[in-house]
Amino acid sequence: MIDLAGKKAIILGGRTGLLGRTLTEKLQEHDIVTIPLSRNDFDPLNEESLSALLERKKPDLIFNTIAYTKVDQAEDEENKAHLLNTTFPAMLARLAKSQNCKLIHFSTDFVFDGKKDSPYTETDPTNPQSVYGDTKLSGEEKLLESGYENILIIRTAWLFGPYKTNFIHKILNFARERENLTVVHDQSGSPTYTPDLAEYTIALLKNEAKGIFNVVNSGKASWCELADEAISCSAINCRVDPVPTSAYPTKAKRPPYSVLDTSKLTEVTGITPRPWVQALRDYIYNDLKNHLED
Repeated sequence: MIDLAGKKAIILGGRTGLLGRTLTEKLQEHDIVTIPLSRNDFDPLNEESLSALLERKKPDLIFNTIAYTKVDQAEDEENKAHLLNTTFPAMLARLAKSQNCKLIHFSTDFVFDGKKDSPYTETDPTNPQSVYGDTKLSGEEKLLESGYENILIIRTAWLFGPYKTNFIHKILNFARERENLTVVHDQSGSPTYTPDLAEYTIALLKNEAKGIFNVVNSGKASWCELADEAISCSAINCRVDPVPTSAYPTKAKRPPYSVLDTSKLTEVTGITPRPWVQALRDYIYNDLKNHLED
């Protein structure tokens, strides 16, 4: 175990992002010096200016929470998605190598096709079904091909947490206005609470983890089950009716099953992620009451 206290971290997306903002907060709790940056602070596609920034700041850790995440829009904007999800991580690998600092990059369950019926491990074959998934997988591959070993790639999924609008926040707003909602029931995944994701990421760093790790809360849910649990926890009187994916056609194909196996995380850190239901209650009872959402 290494002590991270006093280390300096740059968090790309750390000022405004759903994950980045919480990650910045958690790093500070572990006495890590944080430099959160938004895309107003730097141009993610200007290698020269980013290199100069790193030269000035001399970080020990670089966290990349920036991505092109508009899954459906990516089908029409493949070039934009590719620049942020593939070209940018490749650039970061070069810069991290030149600065001799650790790079932590966040990826997605969308690298899988969803045809399994048991949780995906880190070594399962990838087969993305969307431009978003394809560009994120290409980003992972660029990092692994970079020849720089001090890289940690974290695959995560279905994020919710404080500070920024997310699926649960939207669902609760709809539920307050309507008697019933229809939500997709034939897509299952791993709902993940950003404060837990941040803590488990820090635990991996303390254990000097490298390579690819799945980091999500435990258990699985469909979007319908997640919505129903959130509405129930909030004591809102609104019925949730399950519907198939075909009821809400989307441009990009979603994996029907993308639950992630976290046994590798447990093996390295000794941590078993807590169930998403517990995390959801923390979010609803604490975060939504105490933080204004963007």
